Amino acid sequence: MASPSPLADLPPCGGDARQGRGGCSARQIADNQIPSSSREDLSEHDRSRALTVTRPTTDFSKAEQFEALSAGAATTIAPIDRQIFSQFSANLPFEAEQNFKLGKALFEKLWVSSPSSTQASDGLGPLYNARACESCHPRDGRGRPPEGASDATSMFYRLARAPRDDTERQAIASHAALNFPDPVYGTQLQDSAVPGIAAEGRVTIAYTEAQVALAGGETVSLRKPHYAVADLAYGPLDPTTTLSPRVASPMIGLGLIEAIHEADILARADPDNRDGDGISGRPALLRDAKTGAMVLGRFGWKAQSASLRRQAADAFAIDIGISSPDNDRSHGDCTEAQTDCLALPIGVQERLGPVEAPDPVLGLVTFYASNLAVPARRKASFPETLRGKRLFYESGCTACHTPKFVTRRDTSHKEQAFQLIWPYSDFLLHDMGEGLADGQEVGVADGREWRTPPLWGIGLTQTVSGHTYFLHDGRARNLIEAIVWHGGEAEKARNAFVSLPKDDRKALITFLESL
Repeated sequence: MASPSPLADLPPCGGDARQGRGGCSARQIADNQIPSSSREDLSEHDRSRALTVTRPTTDFSKAEQFEALSAGAATTIAPIDRQIFSQFSANLPFEAEQNFKLGKALFEKLWVSSPSSTQASDGLGPLYNARACESCHPRDGRGRPPEGASDATSMFYRLARAPRDDTERQAIASHAALNFPDPVYGTQLQDSAVPGIAAEGRVTIAYTEAQVALAGGETVSLRKPHYAVADLAYGPLDPTTTLSPRVASPMIGLGLIEAIHEADILARADPDNRDGDGISGRPALLRDAKTGAMVLGRFGWKAQSASLRRQAADAFAIDIGISSPDNDRSHGDCTEAQTDCLALPIGVQERLGPVEAPDPVLGLVTFYASNLAVPARRKASFPETLRGKRLFYESGCTACHTPKFVTRRDTSHKEQAFQLIWPYSDFLLHDMGEGLADGQEVGVADGREWRTPPLWGIGLTQTVSGHTYFLHDGRARNLIEAIVWHGGEAEKARNAFVSLPKDDRKALITFLESL
């Protein structure tokens, strides 16, 4: 007689009550046609192993087994320098390295406007934010807000308005649309343009400082940003259009995030706060543009993309103005109101295909992004790091920043299969309070909700990116400010941090810097 499944006692949707979360409601998942089954990719034996190894630790006297290997066998142990985020996964087969390097070259490629003598590289814009993926993600790291005379290449404004009528409201309710663009400026403010037309405008930011008291008599100064657009070239924005500033996120570990089973993310969801802990993480449910099926968003600041390939295709189209098989917009984000933009030539070459970045371009860039390695932990077993880890847990940070997962057995990239990974995110949407609200709805995410960002690699931000600006718009100048900005569902954890003695706060930051 077979022994009972180790997951038999889980709440609806596979939620694990022993991990302190409520689990999403079965009705919510059924209504949106997201499979609610637990890990069907695993045998009963492997389910038990995965459940055991991902259970939160209660022993902070030593590092956990394999804790230093943030990405399992894919973890890179390359020397820590400015290029550490640009390494390929340690277990990538030798024969796959060529595709990684080709993808890297395309990621760094500078596109040019049409017509051009370099026909494999033209098609830029006509309106755009960057000429290369690398421009937004320098050394595959984190973007930053513009400072002084520097440009805003790694920061941009998303533009969106709420639905205006029943038809648009139904499009949102059925997940046929995430939101609606500005009628003139589209879905994103383009601060660059090819010769012959004007850029749409430019980002302007003003900051005001506010002092926040910490335990022990210390204070931290938070800078509150005030956003506007200058030099609008095509008339005013629609009065209902919202501006959402976004900085580019680090590129590491994305393939492993895609390899996390949906059931493990849904297991953490608790939209009705059934367990009463005040944390109501919600899954970002999307409708796949190609298949029409409901899928789970996990990429982007509001989890607006379900796959790396789609994320890459949207970045090509909106950020650079390059069409691809998955987003055929050769005029990029030009709208019907921008007739001069639509009249300019595009970069489609019939001999190469019907789009400006035909296959295998999109596939190679996606492969590159999928296999950027996560660096090994530093000082994971040091006493100060372990002390900070305990405080991180006790402060309630792991309610959203889930430490670890075991990836799918059946992922198409075998080097990413069945790996114990430590991203420190639940990949769910959380209300982060009015202080961090952008007022912009993106699919099921409202104007106060953000996806929990992964924390792996966060301690190497200064090394790779040359700065320590954090949060969706880079307003926080260091990790302490980033924590103190937390509100909404994270306010309890934030208050716990603020109330810690100075040495304990320092230890918790030391732990974060080890990730």
